[in-house]
Amino acid sequence: MKKQSLIPMIILISLMSFSCGNREEHMAKLKETVQLEIETSMAQKADALKETVRNFYSSLSTAPNEDTAKGVALWMDNQWESTPMPAGGPYLEGFVKTLHMFHGMIPDLQWDVQEMLVDGNKVIVRSMASGTPNSPEGYFFGTPTEGVKRFEVMTIDIHTVEDGKITKSFHVEDWLTAVQQVNANE
Repeated sequence: MKKQSLIPMIILISLMSFSCGNREEHMAKLKETVQLEIETSMAQKADALKETVRNFYSSLSTAPNEDTAKGVALWMDNQWESTPMPAGGPYLEGFVKTLHMFHGMIPDLQWDVQEMLVDGNKVIVRSMASGTPNSPEGYFFGTPTEGVKRFEVMTIDIHTVEDGKITKSFHVEDWLTAVQQVNANE
């Protein structure tokens, strides 16, 4: 159930009681009450946007199964646009295929959100991706791997959320550093 704004009610009550008391004091209280209502509403909207986007990172950190697409469809638009396009292809379907690919290559993949900022309907996220590549083919982005060396890299994403679903994402992952970490001589 959506929370109704209290602003119209506050204004109505204020107008009805306008003749009572000091006019300037009354207007100052009205302004303060309306400002508080606006700030509360904006904070609740930002929290809802962040919660939608947290699902993205939870999915990146969870091995996919036959129900993954249904779960992702609750918070990602079917026509989701991603720049660059994921390895699994476009849209929600491509995202789910990419999850399968990544978890096949990096079974312990984790994506930990470090910071989230909201600007309008956009959520900017700084996160850390980590894992131990151990694909059946023995390669991580073309680099031989034996499943013993971990990587940890920073990622930056900008997600657009509309009607409770992610519709667009721009993302940058430092995969070159990940490959260097996995390939490093110890």
